[in-house]
Amino acid sequence: MNKTERGIMRSMLVVVAVAFVLVSRAECHTSTTPTPLNSCKAFSTCDSCVQHPKCLWCMTNDTCTDYPVSYILPPPAVCKLSQARWGMCWVNFEALIIAMAVLGGTIIISITVCCCCCCCCKKHQSGPDRDEERFARRRGEIRQRADERKVERKVRHDDIRKKYGLVPDSDHPYSKFENE
Repeated sequence: MNKTERGIMRSMLVVVAVAFVLVSRAECHTSTTPTPLNSCKAFSTCDSCVQHPKCLWCMTNDTCTDYPVSYILPPPAVCKLSQARWGMCWVNFEALIIAMAVLGGTIIISITVCCCCCCCCKKHQSGPDRDEERFARRRGEIRQRADERKVERKVRHDDIRKKYGLVPDSDHPYSKFENE
């Protein structure tokens, strides 16, 4: 792992840890309010407003309003994203969007880099490269020529042995005298 990959991994861990803290705290706040709620306008502080998942606190005019469920994000007519609070008073929608975009981008880039590295490594390890194939072919050719020379030498030596009657099982004319 190089320095860039380590930096990416650290930033991913930080973002995941922050997201985990946000989710765990939001669950704690929402689970402590069993009483049903008629209107969010009854809350006068940010802490009391954001405890309810249907409420949105706007920091610009310090009001608690119903969360606009027909939109994913609250429209600017209700409250600016940098001033809107939901779930916790210290987290605004703008920072949450940026953090999730960075986290998503980092995950996508990490997956892409891992896939590319795996594909490149697999491509190089799948078979011998050209140099190895060339060396193996040369070794085979050299071995074949050496075997051919060895056979030729053996034939020449056998011919010399036959000529001088050094081969015990040959039908050389002088072999009769040796056996008597």
